[in-house]
Amino acid sequence: MTAPWKTLLSALEKVDRPASRPAKGFFTDATLCIGCKACEVACKEWNQLPAEPLRWTGNSYDNTGALSATTWRHVLFVEQMPDAQLSPRWLLLSDVCKHCHHAPCQEVCPTGSIIRTEFDTVYVQQDICNGCGYCVAACPFGVIERNPHDGGAHKCTFCYDRLRDGGQPACAKACPTESIQFGDLEELRVRARRRVAELRERGESGAYLYGDDERILEGGLHAFFLLVDRPDVYNLPAHPRRPVKNAAPGYLNTLAMAAGLLLAGVLAFSARGKR
Repeated sequence: MTAPWKTLLSALEKVDRPASRPAKGFFTDATLCIGCKACEVACKEWNQLPAEPLRWTGNSYDNTGALSATTWRHVLFVEQMPDAQLSPRWLLLSDVCKHCHHAPCQEVCPTGSIIRTEFDTVYVQQDICNGCGYCVAACPFGVIERNPHDGGAHKCTFCYDRLRDGGQPACAKACPTESIQFGDLEELRVRARRRVAELRERGESGAYLYGDDERILEGGLHAFFLLVDRPDVYNLPAHPRRPVKNAAPGYLNTLAMAAGLLLAGVLAFSARGKR
């Protein structure tokens, strides 16, 4: 017979947890991005995020610079000079939180504020976040950041409020070239692979998908990208790691150190006893 408290706990979990939905994702095609920053503006407007100061970074035509606690979509400008006799080539990419299948930020969160929603996206519950910053250090993509004004960690919410009402994220809705595509994750993967094959047939042999491979972070990314150059050119790590993978070696080192200190203590007391 099931214990009454277990029955109550099971009932509460069913009440509090929304029914699971098909996993959603972003497919961002860098070859279609025109650098208009409509996604950045739409994201800030919908989520009521403050605008960045109008300043030149000195690196590109970009005033935001990087993803931050108040910039959840960032259009990256990369100027390439292939040859002195040719015009420079611009690589553009609208970057965003990757909503990793195995999210490092969620794995290290001590308060449980970072959860997976019914759409299998990664969401930070601001009323539970204590601003410890563990998630900031854990993210291999430099996505999540603490806001110095409120102390909390912030990142893309995948416009969770819009998803619950049957809508799509503001950035995808505003993108004029469909560089940012939103939908069911598996359908997006099929569409993205078809797009890569199409580009390769046209002669773009370097086209590939970043984050679609399930080997990346042992499960893949729910926001993946079509790129035409190395990941580091787009400020993306080629081999991101989950910090939890370092936990076991760390524990072993700690145990070895503790054993060494214990042995040293025993030897010290033994030597003192012989005097």
